Amino acid sequence: MSFENQTISVHYARALVAAARRRGFDPAPLLQAASLNQTLLERPEMRITPEQLARLMQAAWQMEDDEFLGMAATSCRHGIFTLMAKQAIHCGNLRGVYRHLCRFYNLITDAIRLELEVEGDQARLSMQLAAPEQDTEHMLVDFLLLLWHRFPAWLIGKRIPLARVQFSFPRPAHAKEYQLLFPCRLAFDEAENGFSFPAEMLSLPVVQTATSLRAHLTRAPLDWFKKQHYYPTYTRRVLDALLPDTEFVNLQIEAVAEKLAMTSRTLRRKLTEEGNSFQEIKNIARRDTAIHLLSQRHIPVSVIAQRLGYTETASFSRAFREWTGVTPLRYKA
Repeated sequence: MSFENQTISVHYARALVAAARRRGFDPAPLLQAASLNQTLLERPEMRITPEQLARLMQAAWQMEDDEFLGMAATSCRHGIFTLMAKQAIHCGNLRGVYRHLCRFYNLITDAIRLELEVEGDQARLSMQLAAPEQDTEHMLVDFLLLLWHRFPAWLIGKRIPLARVQFSFPRPAHAKEYQLLFPCRLAFDEAENGFSFPAEMLSLPVVQTATSLRAHLTRAPLDWFKKQHYYPTYTRRVLDALLPDTEFVNLQIEAVAEKLAMTSRTLRRKLTEEGNSFQEIKNIARRDTAIHLLSQRHIPVSVIAQRLGYTETASFSRAFREWTGVTPLRYKA
């Protein structure tokens, strides 16, 4: 496990806020919900956590009542995706999921057009916007392609390997982010937006249930923004045990093992079998907590370093720069 892809370009937060402004909405509540501020948005090199972008989008959905965020020819009422997902959970396999997805959205809106095609050993999902000029920052295309890829992958419980992703617009300034979102061959200035993947994946069965879907929708869109880790059992349990904590001083594997009702030796062995370590998982929780605390101006960097279990502020600064690309002081400024 590494920290690659664990943060997201602030470009997407900027696009969401700009779209809200164009429609006459006050962006202040959106920024507050995501623990962001206008000063941070003005620095295009900044990165934010998936949690922050998810909270920003949730707030925008609720405020604007439009899952297309004002970036399409017509709006899509908040709750439409949930309705589609509750039907998709009953599809037998991935082919059924994509057929349902295309049929559903082609029926309920003229803003987008979806089509699934199979040619030889490749399947291709294509998407066209009725009014691409409304999607000025390409935020809607990026988000929907990510959604059409990652939600079906969650349904079958397996990563869908992409062969190619194509876009109907020229290579944008934030194109480097695409290698994190879509780690495959990219093409721009194409006739339509879409992606290709092995057709053999279409026969894989849906493994999620109505119960797991309810939890997934409660977190949405967070899981779609995070790096596609289908965490093994014990890695997931350790993350769940760590994330509610904000005090990392002297936090050792023994304390977490006790929470999970097992010995530290057993937990360490289980994590090793899954290809992870307690320290790597702990650092993920540290990073997310650090970005949250740095957004609160009254907490000094030195205090945050101590709270995260670093004996020296310099050590925390080095780690934070590795995670986000900037120092804590620059992020906080």
